[in-house]
Amino acid sequence: MTEVYLRRLSRWQAEQQRAAVADVHVTAYRGAAGAEYRDRQGFLDRFEQHVQRLGFDMMVADAGGLVGCAYGFRVERTGEWWSDFRGELPTDIEELTASGRTFLLAELMVLPAHRRHGVATLMGERLLARLETDLVVAAVDLERPGDGEDGDRGGRPANPAQETVRAWGWSKLGLLAPHSPSAVREVWIRRPLR
Repeated sequence: MTEVYLRRLSRWQAEQQRAAVADVHVTAYRGAAGAEYRDRQGFLDRFEQHVQRLGFDMMVADAGGLVGCAYGFRVERTGEWWSDFRGELPTDIEELTASGRTFLLAELMVLPAHRRHGVATLMGERLLARLETDLVVAAVDLERPGDGEDGDRGGRPANPAQETVRAWGWSKLGLLAPHSPSAVREVWIRRPLR
């Protein structure tokens, strides 16, 4: 495999690389045939908002072109991010959010040809290493029946993100359940080691 180099991007650099990052997103999360444009545009709309968020930070993996990306930002102190949390949010999580000490790992994506080579882990470690936060959260799509090896997702594992956070030793906190049942996601947390 080609050697992969990691580099951190500033907000300005991230905005300049948005087309390449969108290409990685579409390839990493290839959906149903014909959905690429919608998936790409939806990602670009979210990305445009995300790069403006407080504490935005981004790491990319490059092997003669982008092969992976991880980025996130601080969760707003208002706690709005937790509004769709199912059940009662633990008090310490509310307090860490209100104090501005919570970081959201918003995206972690690696091209299929570069998966299972430690690229996601290296990007995640480097991105989170310099954070001055007490809690990192990630919302991961639920694994759905039919999405696995025999499903309609082109033979990809049902949920690489779920496998990754589990392998990293993160803890499952609960579910985010917005209005659409198809948008239910698991919330995973990690308390950085100091």
